[in-house]
Amino acid sequence: MTINNYESPITKVKNFFQRELLPLLANLRLAILLLLAIAVFSISGTVIEQAQSIPFYQTNYPEHPALFGFLTWKVILILGLNDVYRTWWFLSLLILFGSSLTACTFTRQFPALKAARSWKFYDQPRQFEKLALSAEIETGSINSLLPALQKRGYRIFQEADTLYARKGIVGRIGPIVVHASMLLILAGSIWGAMSGFLAQEMVPSGQTFQVKNIIEAGPFAEPQFPKDWSLKVNRFWIDYTPQGSVNQFYSDLSVLDKEGKEVDRQTIYVNKPLRYRGVTFYQTDWGIAAIRFQFNNSPILQLPMAQLDTGGKGRIWGTWIPTKPDLSEGVSLLTRDLQGTLLIYDTAGKLISTLREGMSAEINGVRFKIVEVVGSTGLQIKADPGIPFVYAGFGLLMLGVIMSYVSHSQIWALQEDGLLYVGGRTNRAQVAFEREIIEILDRLKTPAISEEVAIGPTSLASET
Repeated sequence: MTINNYESPITKVKNFFQRELLPLLANLRLAILLLLAIAVFSISGTVIEQAQSIPFYQTNYPEHPALFGFLTWKVILILGLNDVYRTWWFLSLLILFGSSLTACTFTRQFPALKAARSWKFYDQPRQFEKLALSAEIETGSINSLLPALQKRGYRIFQEADTLYARKGIVGRIGPIVVHASMLLILAGSIWGAMSGFLAQEMVPSGQTFQVKNIIEAGPFAEPQFPKDWSLKVNRFWIDYTPQGSVNQFYSDLSVLDKEGKEVDRQTIYVNKPLRYRGVTFYQTDWGIAAIRFQFNNSPILQLPMAQLDTGGKGRIWGTWIPTKPDLSEGVSLLTRDLQGTLLIYDTAGKLISTLREGMSAEINGVRFKIVEVVGSTGLQIKADPGIPFVYAGFGLLMLGVIMSYVSHSQIWALQEDGLLYVGGRTNRAQVAFEREIIEILDRLKTPAISEEVAIGPTSLASET
């Protein structure tokens, strides 16, 4: 007789998944290892500046000397540490960790909940010997035990001379809620990395712009790009402290539809962004875009100002202004901020005048007047569709942690041959549970109380 042991490919894959892969994914050590790896790389993404230019990394992470002896700009770019949260290996870690949580939930947490919800009566005295807490009482009865258990919030199941009571089943649901919340956070993080984008714009006051300078974007981020609407910087200004330092800078922004009609208008500042259609505009920087001036009674003219390289010793903007139509003569103009004095130098580098907005001076035979120093607002634009999922996940995580602290307690009782057997167990707060059991037993051992609670057992009947 021949026994056919043939297994189809589908059966082999199923058996491999159930016997090999699923236990491996559900392994606690693997989950801890993955969590530590995610934490380490997340920290690296915080320490190492993200989405910067190659010259930035070459300047700050040179090969000689290498930071920590190995961290150079080449290592950063090769490993993708300049954009950690969108690298394939970081997303793979998140997916693998999510798979581990899912496997643990279905192989451990759900069976534990099912075991906690399923119960049976103890109908033999020897069964109580297996419990951590048990006692034999000559006084008292099942009916006298009911009020004490009901008073402490137990759900009671009674059948003849046997009783089972439990409370705190929510404590068994808590770990499942924690796992579900972490999966929601991971899903939100992955979705945000795949479909979000980050951009930066430096926009002069009074100009209208569309988001174009995309720094980083996920492969599915294009639908998030603002295409049929734009923004106008109505005004940019800075509040200064009495000492002359920047206190706060503001941008008055208008959202325009494709016809140029204003659909929203807000004034933003640091920590108070503008949000529209899932895109958030943060106030992050400022600059000086241009100088508006006038020669004698000429029309108001405007020239751009550029930020000069000071070697890290502050920020200065400057421009060159011709004072003759043939550009044979001119002056250089420098300034540090929107409220400070503008310094005017001749071609020999000699300071010839200082002016503020609205002031004028005689320069090279013409009256030169400063009309306005035009500021520019630095905006960081970000879209992350995964944020609602992440926030919901953290809220659910806090709820799950609170639920997990609830103790799941169980009590059994059996009345046989004139004795009352009582025993119980709990999964946490063992000392408090012991005190609770002792209090219940003390009440049962007191004849007066036992006699009193035995009156009217029908009214105290539990659900069955």
